Amino acid sequence: MTPPPVVRNLVLLLARVAIGMVFFAHGWQKLFTNGVDGTAAFFEKAGVPAAHLSAWYAALVELIGGAALVLGIAVPVAGTLLAVDMLGAYLFVHAGNGLFVEEHGYELVLTLGAASLLLAAVGPGRYSLDHLLFGRRKAAATPSSPARA
Repeated sequence: MTPPPVVRNLVLLLARVAIGMVFFAHGWQKLFTNGVDGTAAFFEKAGVPAAHLSAWYAALVELIGGAALVLGIAVPVAGTLLAVDMLGAYLFVHAGNGLFVEEHGYELVLTLGAASLLLAAVGPGRYSLDHLLFGRRKAAATPSSPARA
């Protein structure tokens, strides 16, 4: 049974904001708390290729992508880039440590990566800047397709 559009859109809003806040906080930490040099040093120690470039990528994608999720703008792009970021975190840092976070495992990156892909696939929902700025124009441009709630 499909939930009513208002419930679906509220759930998308809550999920986007929660996931976006986590990414934003991690991006902030990489840029301003640990600094890019500190993040790059950790990445180098963990065996991440091109550690300094990877640190910049992770920090900026998490900060900007997290903000994009919260605001609901460019969600398919942000979700995809964040999923790639989490794939890198899995492959280079967490894969060999088991599932659980307390053992430096991959449960958080798996959850965040899957959630990012889900948001990339379903979009931001009605309560988003994307819908506010482009939603009505998209619906008007494609009259043969059913309008999304």
